[in-house]
Amino acid sequence: MLAIIQARFSSKRLKGKVLKKIKKKELLTHVIERASGSKKIKKIIIATSNRKSDDQIVKFCIKKKLTYFRGNLDDVWSRFIKILKINKEKSFVRICADSPFMHNKLLDKGINIFQKNNYDIVTNVFPRSYPKGQSIEIFKSSVLIKNYSKKRSSYFKEHFPKYFYKNYKKFKIKNFKNNSDFSFMNLSVDTKKDLIIANKLYKCFEDNKKFPKLEFLINRYKNLS
Repeated sequence: MLAIIQARFSSKRLKGKVLKKIKKKELLTHVIERASGSKKIKKIIIATSNRKSDDQIVKFCIKKKLTYFRGNLDDVWSRFIKILKINKEKSFVRICADSPFMHNKLLDKGINIFQKNNYDIVTNVFPRSYPKGQSIEIFKSSVLIKNYSKKRSSYFKEHFPKYFYKNYKKFKIKNFKNNSDFSFMNLSVDTKKDLIIANKLYKCFEDNKKFPKLEFLINRYKNLS
């Protein structure tokens, strides 16, 4: 399975957050490590823009010897399609670069559901029951390519999963849920406060050899926020 990590430097609420440090590692490094921990993900591509502001992400990728692709900043949908056509992948998982606690077992769970069935999309955000920052979105490449149009609104071009959720009756979408509703919880990094909490949370398990269970992260987050 191909993982496409969507990253940009010009974040509105916390500029340059993808290269901000959490326990001496860039946020993007943590996200890559989480995706790499999946047993199902075989290839990772960083999808950034061709704007000058994202040159720093490209420099980071070159330094770390990571595969990257540059495309239209606002038309993320077309950016993903170009990646898929170049790599000839039949499916992919979309990961946001602000999710340093994305759990590899959750990724594997979503991918397993997708591979054993004939869904167009497998997700856990329609509706959300896991914390923000644990979003799983797996797409058939053909569905993404077939439904693209230059006439789509700028909102859908930038946030393409929203188009499929709004028109859910046209697609075979499988949503898997958590036993408890933690949709109110934020394990992603959107603000300076989130970054501070992320550093504190990592400190709770930095000596562990293995990345902790999701239940551990949720319980510790409750005490920190």
